[in-house]
Amino acid sequence: MNKLLTILLVEDEPMECGAFIDCADYTDDVCLVGVTDDANKALELVKDCFPDAIILDLELHKGSGNGISFLTELHNARLAYKPYILVTTNNVSQIVHGQTRRLGADFIIHKSQADYSAESVIEFLRSAKEDIHSLRIKTQSAEPAALPPGEIRKRMMARANAEIDRIGISPKAIGRIYLVEAIILNADNQSDFIKTIAQKHGKTDASVERAMQNAINRAWRHADCEDLEKYYTAIITSDKGVPTLTEFICHYSNKIKSEYHPLVAYSSKQT
Repeated sequence: MNKLLTILLVEDEPMECGAFIDCADYTDDVCLVGVTDDANKALELVKDCFPDAIILDLELHKGSGNGISFLTELHNARLAYKPYILVTTNNVSQIVHGQTRRLGADFIIHKSQADYSAESVIEFLRSAKEDIHSLRIKTQSAEPAALPPGEIRKRMMARANAEIDRIGISPKAIGRIYLVEAIILNADNQSDFIKTIAQKHGKTDASVERAMQNAINRAWRHADCEDLEKYYTAIITSDKGVPTLTEFICHYSNKIKSEYHPLVAYSSKQT
């Protein structure tokens, strides 16, 4: 399956948000990692979810803040990479457009143009996906900002939780927190993650392993089949049609490690 293009949507119109969500749901290689109408919340989502691209509405009249303030704060933030920023707006001022570009916007689409739609915006980003991913790798490997280990771990945890949410593992499932911790530990090359988690929570190894596998089993029994096929792309070797615990953990830890390795490697050099 093609590599996912992860997108953060900053938009205050509910109907437009719904259109973008629907479009992303029907597109195999696009994933919305966050939707907000708050400029401050958007900045936090960038730091937590690490999106490849941002769809940014300049005027957040029904939300909080505005696109210019968001771009200013993003410009001043110590990010290890630069997300591709696609601005959508009804504002026709060339002064505003120039300010937007100086603050880091890569492209501006006017909402009043005849062919504007959520689908056209998503398709524009999909057409540039290879270049967006290349830009991300280049900026990460050039001069990324050093981040404390705790910040890197926070971002990895948010990514793991987002992945598990997509396949329907409930936050109420006993094994949910163990699965997230196991994914991160395995991404850190800690192979004995079950024992580590058991000791942390005061449980036996067997109970932790059982809780994690039960959470996976329940998801495969109750989650939407299309969601499972779309978001879990690893090979399942079990005759039961459910991934084993090792398969599941390795799939997500490898996925997250491939995205966050440049951050981990660079920050390690700075300490």
